[in-house]
Parts: sequence; structure tokens; C-alpha cells
Amino acid sequence: MDDQAIDEARAALAKLDLFGGAQAADVKVTRLGGLTNLVFRISHGSEVLCLRLPGKGTEEYIDRAVEAHNARAVARAGISPKVIHADPESGVMVSAFLDGFATMTPDGFATRSGSPARAARAFHQLHNSGETFEFRFELFAMIDDYLKILATKQVEFPDGYHDVLKEAEVVRAALNANPAKLAPCHCDPLCENFLDDGETMWIIDWEYSGMNDPLWDLGDLSVEAGFTPVQDAEMMNAYFTGGPSDAEMGRMVIYKAMCDLLWTLWGLIQHANDNPAEDFWAYATGRFERCKALMESPEFKTHLLAVNKNT
Repeated sequence: MDDQAIDEARAALAKLDLFGGAQAADVKVTRLGGLTNLVFRISHGSEVLCLRLPGKGTEEYIDRAVEAHNARAVARAGISPKVIHADPESGVMVSAFLDGFATMTPDGFATRSGSPARAARAFHQLHNSGETFEFRFELFAMIDDYLKILATKQVEFPDGYHDVLKEAEVVRAALNANPAKLAPCHCDPLCENFLDDGETMWIIDWEYSGMNDPLWDLGDLSVEAGFTPVQDAEMMNAYFTGGPSDAEMGRMVIYKAMCDLLWTLWGLIQHANDNPAEDFWAYATGRFERCKALMESPEFKTHLLAVNKNT
């Protein structure tokens, strides 16, 4: 599999003018991680870049022109590497490579002192950058879009998914009654999209980015990193001067459930597309069960009430 991926990378490199016109065969190519795309560290001499090839089926739900625009905007904001090349047709992207940074994981966020706060500060810098992203990341519209994609595929839903989706209408009503000021947001803050050197946190991978409620980013990161209440407090206190209000904490927790509701469908699309990166049926059902458990908890109702009281 890696040999085939390396061959694909070299074929892409042959079409690009990188490293002063060096031949693709002379470029060192190393496969990196990635759930849906092929990502590589490419180097020639002392120069190092990152090459991203789009994954199979991603054209169904990712607009590469939007991604390129947003990636360049966030590079200007100073929290993501410079974009060297981005082809909106093929989806091939080349960016500067960050050496000396650790790729974050849930364990990394738990053991690297201050990392939830550093991530919060990076988000604060992004959300207050003044940049305008193309695309409006709208939760329920995206759920509808993913359901339309799944309607074209042979796929089973986790038991009770549509019932929970109906129950989420009260969340939609609360958020609509108290709309957030939109900001440029990452919208898909997997731990692996954070690079940390102990002082600065960088954020990469802008495929799902768009204008959104900033608290989506914080809630989604909390879910992806498996934050404890202590880590949630560290993140929220670093983001909000003087600490969050009950309504702000409530929105963050609500988005924990809603991101799992959305990404359950994303996992089902990967499962239907036979993405071999992992067991996406287990991914989808696991996320759905976590969403359902949070929505059924007494704490969720308390947070929803706090958001409604803010209207």
C-alpha cells in the first residue's frame, strides 16, 4: 500500500515545479498519516515540503477551491503553514513543512502541559484574525447534505440515528434563537491537525473550514481529544478572558453532541466508500453512541437551558 502511495506521490511531483525543478525521482518521499487523504513529507537537499493528495471520494463533499482559499487566509493569520501550491481541480496541495513539532493525539493533550490552553489561544487567534473564509459551515445543512449523499449508497444507519436527529431539533431551535457571530473556523479539529512544540500550537488541514460559530471548534476539539472537565476548563479559561459564561460553556457542550451527530454520517460515507484507513462502521457507531449518551444526560439539559436563557 505504501509503495503504491509513493508511486502516486512521484507521479504528482512530476507535474509540479518544486525544488528548483528537481526530477521527481530525486525527491525523497515519506508517507505520513491521514484518514482520507495521502500525505507525504517530501524533501530535496535541505528543503522540506508537505504534499497532500486527495482521497478517493472526497470530491463528493469537499470543495478544493474553498479549501485553498481558506488555507491561504489562515497562513496569513499566522497559525498554519504557507501554501506553496494548490490545484482546485485535482486537489493536490503542497505546503511548508513544520519540523520540530509534535503531532498531537489525545494522549499528547493529556500529557503535554498547557496544550489545551495553547490550542485555545491558536483558535482565538484564528477566530479574531479578521479573515473571511469562503463557505458557511452550517451544521444542519451539512447533515442534510450528508444524508443526500448516503441516499445514493448502500449503507445501514446505526439503530436510532433518525430518532436522535429528530430530538436534535430542540438544539437547532436554541441555536437559531441565539445566533453566534460568525468567525473563520477550522470545523474539523482532529488532534492530528494540531502541531505543538511546547510553546506554540499550529493548526493544519482546512478541508472542512468555513465561517461558523467559534464554539464549534472548541466543542469539537474537546470531543476529539477526549478532554476531561479539567481540560475543558483549561481550554475555555484560556479562550475567554475572565472565563466563559454559562451560555458559552453550554454552547461548547451542545456542540460536543452535535459534532458527533454530524461526523457519524461522515463515517458512514467513508464506510460506504470502502475507505481502508480504519473501521469506519465502528467509528460511526461509536460516535453516535457517544452523542446519544450526552444528549440523554441531565447535564445536557442544563447546558441547553443556559443557552436558551441567553436569548
